[in-house]
Amino acid sequence: MNSSPEKTSPKGSNFLRPVMLLLLWIIIPGVVAEAQYFGRNKPSYRKFEFDVVQTPNFELYHYMKNDSLLKSISCWSENWYSMHQTIFRDTFLTRNPLIFYTTHADFQQTNTISSLIGTGTGGVTESLKNRVIMPVASSLAQTDHTLGHELVHAFQYNLFLNPDTMRKLSINNVPLWMIEGMAEYLSIGSVDPNTSIWMRDAILSNDFPTLKQLSTDSRYFPYRWGQSFWAMAGKTWGDTIIMPLLKKTAELGVNEAVKKVLGYEESTISALWRLASEEHYKKYLEGKSDSPVGRMVVSKANAGETNISPSISSDGKYLAFFSEKDLFTLDLFLADARTGKIIKKLSSVVRDNEIDDFNFIESAGTWSPDD
Repeated sequence: MNSSPEKTSPKGSNFLRPVMLLLLWIIIPGVVAEAQYFGRNKPSYRKFEFDVVQTPNFELYHYMKNDSLLKSISCWSENWYSMHQTIFRDTFLTRNPLIFYTTHADFQQTNTISSLIGTGTGGVTESLKNRVIMPVASSLAQTDHTLGHELVHAFQYNLFLNPDTMRKLSINNVPLWMIEGMAEYLSIGSVDPNTSIWMRDAILSNDFPTLKQLSTDSRYFPYRWGQSFWAMAGKTWGDTIIMPLLKKTAELGVNEAVKKVLGYEESTISALWRLASEEHYKKYLEGKSDSPVGRMVVSKANAGETNISPSISSDGKYLAFFSEKDLFTLDLFLADARTGKIIKKLSSVVRDNEIDDFNFIESAGTWSPDD
């Protein structure tokens, strides 16, 4: 399971268009990340010498020199274990492995999993040994959240791959929005500004999905929508409903599970979720307009499907931005800020061998003071 910092815009968005006159569409980070590494081998620049620290429930593999950070991560791990255990009512029979890298670039070199790791992947939980592999993030809060998110997946795997439950429970019956949404809900809670942006936008755009659409339409990002659903379910029926609904879904699928556990048809639950969201967010939408300011300059009409991280020159004439306009990689382009006409490609992960990846999610290009 991947944990990704998804700074993305929902389908059909008008509400989130920036004042900078750009249409900034971002697809699921994991999809972009895989495209970036098309035809390339995973880079490996150094050999990591790991030490092991044991806590009551974890074996923490690391090469950190910061003792205070190591102590914090050890404490967070046990705190998350206690919190998640109250929901899952389950324990690990042996200490669960946690593998930490000090930077995301180091994390991308891991050989604990064979797949390539892109910029948008904040952590991974692999199923065979139930190992959590992740880097120290750019902030302590983000590191703590990612750890909590991935440990939910560790509990999920522990449940689904337990020989006592495998015969009747199948993770293949559980849709991704339910898996990832639960990890977000149990690591962030029911109130999250990022999720709230998505919900308000969906209400304004009249694009609030049903549970069936979430399970079948990949255009709806599972993290945010899943968290919103679990927040609604938790506030309506209490968190004690989480495990019965998860297990029954793994046994029978979403449609039958909601009928047996919640007592309503799937379509009814979808309608209740939407009505509850509209009632909650309408007070924040009164007097608001979804009409974008300015005009669209860069969009899929003259660039790619994904056009992000804009940076305008000091004289306002030029615009640098990341785009997958050339299909396989996310490259840095230069455009006329007034017309949106692409002038040239400034840099590429394919053409420029000294660049492995662009941190396009949490950074942008900058201009020289004498530009």
